[in-house]
Amino acid sequence: MAIVTTALLILFLGSSTAQLSINYYSKSCPKLFPTVKSAVKSAIAKEARMGASLLRLFFHDCFVNGCDGSVLLDDTSSFIGEKNAAPNANSARGFNVIDDIKSKVEKACPGVVSCADVLAITARDSVVILGGPSWNVKLGRRDARTASQAAANNSIPPPTSNLNQLISRFQALGLSTRDLVALAGSHTIGQARCTSFRARIYNETNIDKSFAKTRQSNCPRASGSGDNNLAPLDLQTPTAFENNYYKNLIKKKGLLHSDQQLFNGGSTDSIVRKYSNSRSNFNADFVAGMIKMGDISPLTGSNGEIRKNCRRVN
Repeated sequence: MAIVTTALLILFLGSSTAQLSINYYSKSCPKLFPTVKSAVKSAIAKEARMGASLLRLFFHDCFVNGCDGSVLLDDTSSFIGEKNAAPNANSARGFNVIDDIKSKVEKACPGVVSCADVLAITARDSVVILGGPSWNVKLGRRDARTASQAAANNSIPPPTSNLNQLISRFQALGLSTRDLVALAGSHTIGQARCTSFRARIYNETNIDKSFAKTRQSNCPRASGSGDNNLAPLDLQTPTAFENNYYKNLIKKKGLLHSDQQLFNGGSTDSIVRKYSNSRSNFNADFVAGMIKMGDISPLTGSNGEIRKNCRRVN
């Protein structure tokens, strides 16, 4: 009896991700991939930074109660959503692009593809269009009917995180320390607000002095002044997906406190060195990490719904 129960438990635990498949929409929405890629390409052509913003949305979705499209929901009378949580307020962006992609997908195959899956495909296409690796995206997620500002505040690691906090948060989601370092490489694209790195460039010592001075020129010391001014997370190539991020960390040019924690005399230094020396090693581990992250607690079967509009429940 105990053996049967254990077997059933293993089957149950594995069932959520077992239902995800790279061929999930091959018959129900055969034009899905070209439809999404065309729209992502267009959005990035208009604004190169958008690729990083779309990738970040997928991270911020998956880290809060799993990859369920909850980050896309607007506030309602019954819940306060995730858009105005501390990690997202004034910084999460690209929602209009997701709306545009979803409307195009709805025209191609109405009521079939979830917003959670649109996000997953969009993240992959953004990386590829900016020069990064490709992978087969597992699909079959359904959309959450609710969202939680409190969960977003508690689940997404802030830029003030130290290495132990980062490792712990990723491990809680089934992601290894190697996954952490590889996925942090998404900071090879995109920009951050002055509020996210002000304390680092003025107060920390494990930072290249000329780099700090450069960043200080556009981020005043006084809080409230220039808070929304932007700086590239990777100074050399903020719109090209490669491994410069790790080379910057070795030179003490990580923009965020949490970035530099990955190369600061700790257990992850050797992984940073490996990725700085080998773009192919980074690409391979980044892909593995993205696939694992996409497996976090998806809604499948009869759970959730397929939203017609990503901003609101049906």
